Amino acid sequence: MLNIKLFHFGALQACCAVVWKDGAKGCAVIDPGMFYPEERPQLTDYIDAQGLSVDAILLTHGHFDHFYGAGYLQKRTGAKVYIHPRDVVVASHQMDSVARLALKNHPYEPFEPTDVAEGDSISAGGISWKVLETPGHSPGGVAYIDDEDALVFPGDTLFAGSIGRTDLEDGDYDILMDSLLHKILTLPDEYEVIPGHGPSTTIGAEALTNPFLQPFNEPLAQED
Repeated sequence: MLNIKLFHFGALQACCAVVWKDGAKGCAVIDPGMFYPEERPQLTDYIDAQGLSVDAILLTHGHFDHFYGAGYLQKRTGAKVYIHPRDVVVASHQMDSVARLALKNHPYEPFEPTDVAEGDSISAGGISWKVLETPGHSPGGVAYIDDEDALVFPGDTLFAGSIGRTDLEDGDYDILMDSLLHKILTLPDEYEVIPGHGPSTTIGAEALTNPFLQPFNEPLAQED
């Protein structure tokens, strides 16, 4: 049986997930964005209460609301933090901006990154996570896919009824649409999508109803 516990951290309510299979001794933690100090024990106390270790910390992209707690969790658990190398640069730029705000009450601990790339497989929580490169919202955005359980974490690439914004640092609308049409939407319709913000959905529901994707789903004109 697959177990998923979702948290929503920070002012932007970014989704953080703890995922593991029954019988696994460890778990995968996806996008630990704990921004406020009191959010840290919410995550770690839950993991401890389940009797789990952290096998891996998986970052979908390098925006601070998704990685702010990664260094703290890495220091506490010793787990590797996986992130695409292009978004290591984005994360560095993000922290320069956050530092200028002098957020003394929101301590940040840097993380040591481990690179991921298209086609990589990461074992965590009794699951083999497939890495899919999905740039556009950020240059090194990735999705983590659990094919056995028909599950995908796309970060901020795809939302229920919406898509990722591209007006932030290094965002690119055309690249995002290419990632959506030729990567994310090629997954089977029944795959559950747990986005970086907002409610869960499915690939099939977004292919049929997402207004940002509808122009690309019109049937081909029939020739007489």
